[in-house]
Amino acid sequence: MPEPRSTKPDPVITLRGATATLGARPVLRGIDLTVRRGEVAALLGANGSGKSTAVRSVIGQVPLTSGSVELFGTPLRRFRNWARIGYVPQRTTAASGVPATIREVVAAGRLSRTKLGPLRKADRDAVDRAIELVGLGDRAKDSVSALSGGQHQRVLIARALAAEPELLIMDEPMAGVDLASQEILAETLREQVATGTTVLLVLHELGPLEPLIDRAIVLRDGCVMHDGPPPKALGQHALPGHDHVHPHAASEPARTGLLT
Repeated sequence: MPEPRSTKPDPVITLRGATATLGARPVLRGIDLTVRRGEVAALLGANGSGKSTAVRSVIGQVPLTSGSVELFGTPLRRFRNWARIGYVPQRTTAASGVPATIREVVAAGRLSRTKLGPLRKADRDAVDRAIELVGLGDRAKDSVSALSGGQHQRVLIARALAAEPELLIMDEPMAGVDLASQEILAETLREQVATGTTVLLVLHELGPLEPLIDRAIVLRDGCVMHDGPPPKALGQHALPGHDHVHPHAASEPARTGLLT
């Protein structure tokens, strides 16, 4: 008899035995990780644990020294359909030194769909929807140079959403963001999750995103120390080898470290 097919959703991200170094220092030490369609997974850990390196290896910004990455079942070296992925990098701004409006910055996120061609009506509508989602619809014509840090982050998230991605990867989306913007970002993400978007987040603490998280993957020294229910379900201090997950902390001094 044929073997029954798995009822689990298809994998969107697969890391197998992933190792990476920055300089001479090992950062990832044989990580195995699968994120499946429709999941919201959070990578947690102190600075230097390898969180950002892990997500950057997923999109090819950090090459692995051994192991493999697959996106939507395709090895990373052969993956080409980047319009399926939205990426919000860590600690950056929407300003590039060139005067640009919010709409112009967000429209840049649609270029993967248009193959660098002119925007059609469907593209313009997607840009407008993304700007509305992050609560900046009334400021679409404003220069990004006039925005606060939290508003910059919302523009960058809108830029990623403009491509209508199936997978959204966000590296520390709440870092340095005021509480009002945190709540808007949480609501934006809630709407994306409701449409079936797969999400991988790098976080120091869960904050307003806590109710959305299906899985917490805790890294320490480049190794997976926990992969399962978020901290609230386990108890705040129940994560093995982890001392920096504080779901309800209003604020906490940032730890220093060379790597994240």
